[in-house]
Amino acid sequence: MNSSMIKSKIFAILALGIFLYGFVVPTVGFHGAVDKIAQGKEDTLSPITFSMWNFYNQDRYFSHSMPKEAKGDLQKMIDETAEIGVASAPIWSVSLEAPNYPKEAFPEGIPVFFHFDGFSGEVHEMNTINHYIGMDPMERGGPYERLLAPYALVFTAFLMFLFIIYNKKIFSLFMLIPAFLPLIFIGLYSYWLYWFGHNMHDYGAFKIKPFMPTVFGDGKVAQFVTHSYPGLGFWLLLAISLLSLLAIISRSKALKAQY
Repeated sequence: MNSSMIKSKIFAILALGIFLYGFVVPTVGFHGAVDKIAQGKEDTLSPITFSMWNFYNQDRYFSHSMPKEAKGDLQKMIDETAEIGVASAPIWSVSLEAPNYPKEAFPEGIPVFFHFDGFSGEVHEMNTINHYIGMDPMERGGPYERLLAPYALVFTAFLMFLFIIYNKKIFSLFMLIPAFLPLIFIGLYSYWLYWFGHNMHDYGAFKIKPFMPTVFGDGKVAQFVTHSYPGLGFWLLLAISLLSLLAIISRSKALKAQY
C-alpha cells in the first residue's frame, strides 16, 4: 500500500471520526427524545440518553431564566419544564434583538440554533415573535429533513466506512457526499428561509411584505435586528468537507500510481 493510499484512509478516518462525534452519535442517540419529553414519557428514555445529552450540552446556551444548577442537566431541566433542544452540534445560529427584550437579559438577542435533526435555544420565544409578524413557527421548516436526518447521517457514515475499507475508484464517489455537506446545509437553510419569508399569514399583529430573511450576517425586519452566523457544527462540517476532498485526491493519486 503506497503512501497516498494510506493518506486517503487517514483523511477519511479523521472525517468519519468528526462526523460520528458531532452529528451521527448525538442525532441517533437522542432521536425521538424531544417528542417523548414533550409527551411526558421521559421515563422511557434510557440512562445513556440522559448522560449523552448532558455530555453534548456542556457550555451550550441555556435560558437566562433557568436555575443555574439545572443548566446542562437533562433531568433537572425536565423537572423545571425547561425547553429541551437536540444534542447534535448546532450548525447555524440566529439571534434577534427587539425593543421589548432588555439587553440585560438577552445581551445578544433571542438566540436559536439550527441542527440537522432539530432546534435548540429560545425556540418558543422566537415562535412568539414569528407569530407577531404572521410567520409560521420554526417547526414548519424542514419536517422531512429532520425526520430523515438520523437515517441519512448513518447512511453517509456507512459510505465513508466503505471508502476506508475498499480501495477501488468507485468508492471515491461516496466521499463526495460528506464533501458537499456544508453546501447541502446552506442550500436547504436558504430555501426554508425564503419559504418562511414568502408565506406570511394575515393573523400577524404587525403586517410586513414578503421578504428574504438574512442567511449570513446582520439584517433588519421591521423593528427587529437579526444576526445570522455559522455555529460550531458548520465549522465541523467544513473540516469534514476538507478532509473528504483530501481523501479523494490522495486516493486518486494512489490509484494512478498503480498503473
